[in-house]
Amino acid sequence: MPEIAFYHLTRTTVAETLPTLLERSRARGWRAIVQTTSEARLAKLDEDLWSYRQESFLPHGTKADGAPQTQPIYLTCENDNPNDADVRFFVEGARLAPALAGAGAPRQRAALLFDGHDDAELADARAQWKELRDLGYSLVYHQQSESGGWEEKAREPKS
Repeated sequence: MPEIAFYHLTRTTVAETLPTLLERSRARGWRAIVQTTSEARLAKLDEDLWSYRQESFLPHGTKADGAPQTQPIYLTCENDNPNDADVRFFVEGARLAPALAGAGAPRQRAALLFDGHDDAELADARAQWKELRDLGYSLVYHQQSESGGWEEKAREPKS
């Protein structure tokens, strides 16, 4: 069962934070999935990951690109896991529990990124934390610090 991380963004946006987390995952040799809830957000992520930094890009693909099993980073709106991902990122309020319950579960880690200034995303993250805690998952909650780093604020089960 993978550890689930919650990333409470207060200084940067999901669009600014996600590429860094994907780069770190790729540096570990991990394959990744990014799950969103809308095709519009999926298309925007697809575009952004090709051009987020002038000197580099993050190799990725979607179902439309074909051969999803070969993609180091796979973008989806579904609970699938065709690239046998080690880590799965959930954005835009994508639901963790359905993906984690079946073949969509990553091998190592799952992470929900949410905007702490958006009341709906904050409420959704709290509801998902409670749901996953009740299902017996190991959870860790990180909040962005003033400097933009991460501070661990909570862990379940408590040590």
